[in-house]
Amino acid sequence: MSADPFAHPALFYRGARQYVTAVAAFIREGLESREPVAVAVPASNLKLIEAELGGEATSVQLLDMSEAGRNPGRIIPAVLRDFADRHPGDHVRIVGEPIWPGRTTTEYPACVQHEALINYAFSGRRVTILCPYDAERLDSEILHDAALTHPVLRDGGGPERHSDDYAPERVVDRHNQPFAEPGEFVSLRFGRTNLTRARGLAAERAAELGFAGDRLDDIRLVIAELGANSLDHGGGSGLIRIWVEGGRLVCEVSDTGHITDPLAGREPVDARIAGSRGLLIVNLLSDLVRVHTRAGGTTIRTYFDLPVYDSIPVMSG
Repeated sequence: MSADPFAHPALFYRGARQYVTAVAAFIREGLESREPVAVAVPASNLKLIEAELGGEATSVQLLDMSEAGRNPGRIIPAVLRDFADRHPGDHVRIVGEPIWPGRTTTEYPACVQHEALINYAFSGRRVTILCPYDAERLDSEILHDAALTHPVLRDGGGPERHSDDYAPERVVDRHNQPFAEPGEFVSLRFGRTNLTRARGLAAERAAELGFAGDRLDDIRLVIAELGANSLDHGGGSGLIRIWVEGGRLVCEVSDTGHITDPLAGREPVDARIAGSRGLLIVNLLSDLVRVHTRAGGTTIRTYFDLPVYDSIPVMSG
């Protein structure tokens, strides 16, 4: 059996100079080989890479990961697969930095699950995804998780080495845990006769918090899709709970269904093919999505950044 053409190395860097040198070398190797190259990293690092590449930057697709990947569940379908699928006959190179010191503790489980799921989403494809990690500012536990989710590791500009800890399934399972209970919330049990009321309840609370226009429509659509999934795949009914937490509106839908496909909602869907794409829509429109699923029950929390909000706790490092 031939080796998997997909490669997923983690780059542990220390300082801006080491970051720029290693990432630019990876990009230039691709450009010299006439490979399509994309870079999706936080804005501050994107500026460093653009400055280093100079005129070569016009040959690279550049994306601000803090926007394109605000919700980690959006990164595989809307960033990585979107780029790779547009170059089906080529070996594709992507720099993807989904975890940085500004990520919040609420976001992190979704981030690390995303890193684990990349390995399943791209297995067998001619794609290399380099994931930089700030080894000076991120916690040691986060760096250890990177060794679990990446089969290959690299320190700065050093040689690659095999990760003896590589076990992405452990990461997916470890973060598939029940959520902490919220404080005050409003709730509604819904079925086929009052799904519209569940959607309206979320929209009413969102409007009170200042959401309007397209963003208010997004929230309505997310709840409609989650509710439809509960009716079709979650036992025919569900429970919606709504509250505010850490500068975000949180809308949670739970039912008795079980999501068995770990990539559900993370793969692009051809609009011409009939079938459910509800979870994909939820990931594309939400600022964060967290999922806890097991036999007999699934809970999905969607988060929407308030139009004006205070700072929220971030990961220490």
